[in-house]
Amino acid sequence: MRAALCLLIIVCGLALRKFGLGLGLPSVLVKYGGSVLWGTMVFFLVAMAAPGRSRWSTALISVSIAVGVELFRLVHTPWLDDFRITTAGALLLGRVFSPWNMVAYGFGIGTGMRLDRLGVSAFARARRSARAAPHSAS
Repeated sequence: MRAALCLLIIVCGLALRKFGLGLGLPSVLVKYGGSVLWGTMVFFLVAMAAPGRSRWSTALISVSIAVGVELFRLVHTPWLDDFRITTAGALLLGRVFSPWNMVAYGFGIGTGMRLDRLGVSAFARARRSARAAPHSAS
């Protein structure tokens, strides 16, 4: 379930960055919406890498990663700046430091926590329902 959500978030983020402005969405929504989705993706990647951790622990690790990546934008070397101007570099590391991105990442990580709670709750309800349903003999 987490992997499917993470993949959906990645697709939505890429689509927002590629088509958002063309669809007439405000540039602030495209920029920071992508950052919110990036933060949500980080939450789910951490949750999948460390499935036994609590949501709060996963969120703290995710915040540390997101802030670390944002602060890393303050580091400039020729090879790093060359990588940042590529599509992969822009998506993975970003190009320009912005404290507002950290706020957006926080919203995204919070969104990830809520989605994860809803998904786990729905999965648990479905399992209970499946166990409670009478089995028919074929």
